[in-house]
Amino acid sequence: MRLVRRVGGCALLVLGLALALSLVGAAAADTAEVAAQPAPGVVDVVEVSGYLDPIMADFIERSIDKASADGALGLVLQVNSARATIDDPRLRELADRIRQSDVPVTMWVGPSGAVAAGGVGQLAGVVADLALAPGSELGDLGLLILPAPQLSEPFVEAYPRLQAQKVSFAEAIDLGLAREAPTLPFFVLDLPGFQTEIDDSGDEPVRVPVSRVRFAKLALLDQFMHVAASPAVAYLLLLAGAGLLVFELYTAGVGIAGGIGAITFLLGCYGLAALPARGWAVVLLLVAVFGYAVDIQIGVPRAWTVIATVCLIAGSLTLFHGGLLSWITLVAGVVGVFAGMVAGMPAMVRTRFGTPRIGRDWMIGALGVARDAVDPEGVVMIDGAPWRARTQRATPVAAGDAVRVIALEGLILTVEPDAAESDISDVTDTP
Repeated sequence: MRLVRRVGGCALLVLGLALALSLVGAAAADTAEVAAQPAPGVVDVVEVSGYLDPIMADFIERSIDKASADGALGLVLQVNSARATIDDPRLRELADRIRQSDVPVTMWVGPSGAVAAGGVGQLAGVVADLALAPGSELGDLGLLILPAPQLSEPFVEAYPRLQAQKVSFAEAIDLGLAREAPTLPFFVLDLPGFQTEIDDSGDEPVRVPVSRVRFAKLALLDQFMHVAASPAVAYLLLLAGAGLLVFELYTAGVGIAGGIGAITFLLGCYGLAALPARGWAVVLLLVAVFGYAVDIQIGVPRAWTVIATVCLIAGSLTLFHGGLLSWITLVAGVVGVFAGMVAGMPAMVRTRFGTPRIGRDWMIGALGVARDAVDPEGVVMIDGAPWRARTQRATPVAAGDAVRVIALEGLILTVEPDAAESDISDVTDTP
């Protein structure tokens, strides 16, 4: 009986060991099968928006290096850019880097309404794959900068049409330049090596991605400098900074306006340096600010105001090659500077050099001296500050004659010759 029990126990032990070994073998086989399957991989997506400036060009190259180092399946340039502001050699260098990349570099022009034009559009001829979203456009490429042998054959054939005009996504497809991709996921799903699977858990089977998509944007500081290098922003920053510096020069303060103005002015200079700006046009803008500053000191618009206005308009209209400024930006810049310099700054000068007393009623009856002829309008000095003035009943006042204030109308004084032959040297302080 004991022998039978021992034999039965041994049989159960052997059976258990055999079952365990079979389970381990099955698990090892499953592991080997999983290990044999290719990794799902990752696709990097880089947003290229605004003008293609040196910051964006460097960012694209860094993204190519990262995708290559990580063994990514590819790099997608999501493009909405109308112009490249980098010089031609830099654009050719970037095109070579894209063409010789270890990972495929592709381009999707989207979403709807996006455009790939200028030098950015020429890069569409060197990427491994190109797609456009409905409503997007490609073209207006200008003179060919990239070597024709490096461009795709359909791109070279279509270039005469693309040089001076844009084509829609449907026309680009008909020309064999691109394929249609309504959204970025549609474009990425069809990239070589991108893995997907069918999810049939719902009412209808759905294709879902297995590979990952990794998005990348400019760092915060790079984004800030990229915005500063856009034409409208650089133009307005330069004018605003120069205006704040003049404001600090003529008004009392603790330097806040001057500090902000200096930073703003330098950002504007940086933006213009990164853009195709004409140096002499920038000089015209600076001459305009100087001219306004001269007449601010005088107190009334004169010859320098006319010179400054002409320089401001001419410099604004000719600032960039190719006319990169919209009419809204031009109107905002010209009108804003003119109004601030002609109407706003003279009041600030009077605030600095005038009396600290509250209100202006004290000026009625005050004595002053005509700094120049008031016939019928001119400038008088009251309590050491220049004021615009007009004469009572159009009675002319010669330069240097004593005057008396009889009324105020806004910021303009109404004066008349002082009948008394009094010495007014003690009440005037002509700088």
